Amino acid sequence: MWDYSFEVPVLMILSIILVFFFSRPRLPIRRNRIFLLMILVETLTIISDVLATTADINYATLPIVLVKILNFFYFAAFFVRSYVMYLFAACVLKDKLEKNTVLRQFIRLPMYFGVIMALHSMIFGSERSSTFIYYINETGYHNGHMYNLLYICGLYYVLLSFISLYLFRNSLGKRREKYSMLLYNLTLLAALVVRFALPKMLIMDTFIFMAILIVFLAFENPEFFLDLKGSTFNAYALGERLEEDLEDQNTVRFSPFGVVVHNYRDMRDLYGYTHMETGLVLISRYLRQFFPEGNVFYYRNGRFVILDQTASDHENISREIHERFKKPWKSHGTELYLSVGVARFETIRPLHSPQIILRTLVRALDNVGESGQEMFVTEAELQQTEKETAVRASLEAALEDKTLDLFLQPIVDTTTGKVAGAEALSRIRDAEGRIIPPGVFIPVAENSGRINELGELVFEKTCAFIRDHDIEKHGIEWINVNLSPAQFVRTDLAERYSSIVEKYGIDPGTVHLEITEGSMIDDSFLQKQMRTMNAKGFKFVLDDYGTGYSNLARLKTCPFINVKLDMSIVWDYCKEPDGILPVMVQAFKQMGFCVTAEGVEDANMVELMKSIGCDFLQGYHYSKPLPEKEFSEKYTSA
Repeated sequence: MWDYSFEVPVLMILSIILVFFFSRPRLPIRRNRIFLLMILVETLTIISDVLATTADINYATLPIVLVKILNFFYFAAFFVRSYVMYLFAACVLKDKLEKNTVLRQFIRLPMYFGVIMALHSMIFGSERSSTFIYYINETGYHNGHMYNLLYICGLYYVLLSFISLYLFRNSLGKRREKYSMLLYNLTLLAALVVRFALPKMLIMDTFIFMAILIVFLAFENPEFFLDLKGSTFNAYALGERLEEDLEDQNTVRFSPFGVVVHNYRDMRDLYGYTHMETGLVLISRYLRQFFPEGNVFYYRNGRFVILDQTASDHENISREIHERFKKPWKSHGTELYLSVGVARFETIRPLHSPQIILRTLVRALDNVGESGQEMFVTEAELQQTEKETAVRASLEAALEDKTLDLFLQPIVDTTTGKVAGAEALSRIRDAEGRIIPPGVFIPVAENSGRINELGELVFEKTCAFIRDHDIEKHGIEWINVNLSPAQFVRTDLAERYSSIVEKYGIDPGTVHLEITEGSMIDDSFLQKQMRTMNAKGFKFVLDDYGTGYSNLARLKTCPFINVKLDMSIVWDYCKEPDGILPVMVQAFKQMGFCVTAEGVEDANMVELMKSIGCDFLQGYHYSKPLPEKEFSEKYTSA
């Protein structure tokens, strides 16, 4: 006698999950559709299991054909459920094997075979046979020789799911998601073991329900995709939708439309967080009126993105939105006066990755958010983002592998005409080995938050060069290394750099740290940091003087040993000499600073810079930046 008392509560809880799932906005992506399919298939499996079991118990009072049909539906549902449970895992893990048409059909073969064998058993299963999953005769229901095909098929798909988890685990960003998917697979495996061990107790569905509950809590709760009190989808949902829409490389998919609150942070500070959030909810509801067939996403900081797959007239919609923002946004005592920026896009073709498109979207919204104007984004902007992404990948590879190239540019003493020092410069290479200019990769390093790693690696390579080439023996007293503003504000800078100097056994005085005027905003911190570094033996050079905020009064309090004149003021003076730069140079020298002129490109500039009192010269007249090996052969060989 079978015990199916476990099935009723499972069905009730599944119905509650379905009601909640349908009560919230749902993102139209494949994963959500498969989750819904998984619940429906499990519900049908439970119902068919109960009906078939009831028919098997009461076979004597029912037509044998009906008993056979009910059992067929159960076994067919069992095989389909095994595949669907695997399919959900493959979808979450972004399993590329499932996307291949041939492999997908191969993966489905056990399910197809199982359903066919169940159909065969229904039609011909009246007597015991080696080809039947089950057979039914005048004595009732019986397991056939191929009954264990259920376990084989179920185990096959569970093992595939484990393999998919191992191969594509990095597609799950959070550790919680990885553990949840592992627990999901273990629960499915336990369901098969329990059914095999206790065939008379219909408890397998309880374990299947537990697996469904795990993925619901970890992946499918609609709240994971919502923002602004459920009025719109969030940034995570936008990424998921973009990735799925761009899977088909041959189809034109959508035309994005972006709206951003002008000067959002200022408006939030003015109105307060609570009132501003209420205003954003009102805006999101308003935008949904214009795009009933599209999806509205909120991408933080007052930015909205609409993915629209219809031929909407975005130009007219833009005008209407601007008109609407001329009126206040009112709700329950909230009254906000806001302006807006709009970004319209060419129809996106699936030629770029979701990451490229998303970065371009965000950049466009940031631009119009600052200007409060309108921008039309074309393929050119996407290609620019593509290039920057390639640079980012090259930068990350150089930092991870420490393959950054060190270049050195000599600095000449005007008194002796000999090389007295050098400036260390970094270069990275792309995938083809071509050098990427610093003007391209330095901004990427700053924007990606990896400028600290870059600066520290250049410093370490410089220390290694000094140790390996005994530069003082060849008349080179120091090498300048740039220190970015982001590095300079680190409170552990002195300790980190001191440890590197000690590692290579060199005098910290042989490495001069160049900081730009952009680092000199906070006088008190500037002086404290410089004193700390001075105590460790480091010396400072002010780089690019003439492009920032400093003045002679501020420089009096800073322990610089050298001021480098930016090439722009050097070139301006050499084109039209005046009395300002010579006076400035003499003022620096009276304050105890040496002066270096950058950008010296010919003999005439050399003589002019000497005549106004510069101590050192740097520029293409003497040498362009050289790879460390070439610099060593030219300036530090015996």
